[in-house]
Amino acid sequence: MDLFMAISLLFLCFIFFIYKSYLQKRNQNCYLLGYECYKASDDLKLDTETCGKLILRNKNLGSDQYKFLLRTMVNAGIGEETYGPRNVIDGTEETPNLSGSLSEVDDIVFGTLDKLFDNNGVSPSEIDILVITISMITSVPSLPARVINRYKMRDDVKVFNLSGMGCSASVIAVDLVHHLFKTYMNSFAVIVSSESLIPNWYRGNERSMMLPNILFRLGGCSLLLTNKSSMKHKSLMKLKLSVRFHGGASDEAYQSCTRVEDSQGYCGFSLSKSLPQAAAKAVTMNFRVLLPKTLPLRELVRYATVSFLHSKTNNNKGKTPSLNMKSGFQHFCIHPGGRAVIDAMGRSLGLNEYDLEPTRMALHRFGNTSAAGIWYVLSYMEAKKRLKKGDRILMISLGAGFKCNNCVWEVMKDAMDDVNVWKDCISRYPVKSTANTSFLEKYSWVNELEPQPNKKIEKIKN
Repeated sequence: MDLFMAISLLFLCFIFFIYKSYLQKRNQNCYLLGYECYKASDDLKLDTETCGKLILRNKNLGSDQYKFLLRTMVNAGIGEETYGPRNVIDGTEETPNLSGSLSEVDDIVFGTLDKLFDNNGVSPSEIDILVITISMITSVPSLPARVINRYKMRDDVKVFNLSGMGCSASVIAVDLVHHLFKTYMNSFAVIVSSESLIPNWYRGNERSMMLPNILFRLGGCSLLLTNKSSMKHKSLMKLKLSVRFHGGASDEAYQSCTRVEDSQGYCGFSLSKSLPQAAAKAVTMNFRVLLPKTLPLRELVRYATVSFLHSKTNNNKGKTPSLNMKSGFQHFCIHPGGRAVIDAMGRSLGLNEYDLEPTRMALHRFGNTSAAGIWYVLSYMEAKKRLKKGDRILMISLGAGFKCNNCVWEVMKDAMDDVNVWKDCISRYPVKSTANTSFLEKYSWVNELEPQPNKKIEKIKN
């Protein structure tokens, strides 16, 4: 009898352990219920005319800088309808202030959150986790405190304020929430990602620091996530995997993208010549972890076999074998950091123009919106009705540090067709060319300028 009772007790303990493990695993899922991207008002558009006036206002520039800016603007992949900060549009970029900076952040954060709560039927009082990722501004009380006060959230909401994470911040925040979901069961989480441009517009003449002015534009996004299994049928996507890599231990990687002051005391972002190498290494190291977990076994075996034969027969000469990324993913949300970034990622991943179209068009229409950029890319895919249930999406984000943070999503429903911020322009996309030819047509005379500042100024005034 005692033996029977002991066996029964062990059996019940085993069943309890299995059931508990099942519940924990079920509640550790991470579902995306909705997301909203920010679209500024039309009076903040940086068209050719506005950009020209902005450049000519900078008295620190010479003919060499004008030629550099013209060449870069034409080839950057940026269109005529991106949005800039209010002080730049108003011509007061020389005197940024805190109130204007916070007003810019409020417009983005509250504008996207209002829509997020309304469209998903979730009350701010139901939010258990709040993550804000806005790198280049700080306030007291904090930015998350502004959100909590605006929406009168609960006093036990778990708050995280990620600063300095740069263009990779939203994926970092998703990974953070995913880990928090393992502790906080049946929870809702909100992530808000953006950048503050008003206090960070560069006004000097260093080439390495002028490029961000051309690429970075006003934007942001808010995400609603949950681990509630009861919300699975309402979710847009399910997180399958997230992998993070930080190469900051390398001095070259660490210094490849930094916020510094130039010799004249102007603050801005400096992009060094080591940036491409730092980015390539970060992507490679991240993929070493991510791809074996996501690509099918047959593709991994094929790649290993071909690589081995290549090393033996060709003596390491000829085209290097590569993995077929499309064997594991149907869609690619690549950070729209610039045309050069997109081109390099396309080559290294073996993607065609159809695969790169969403990223190129997001850059063309909205510019580099930092950590929010990949969500504008996803929104383009939705607007074009590309996404089908069961599809896998690889999100690739790069950021200062240098970091590469990627995540894999599975589409949970066929009806992912919200046009979001693309409503008024999706019919015009894709464009045949992303070159800004109107800028070249209007300012081609810059290439004729002599390298004497006085002659340059005289011609501009005339």
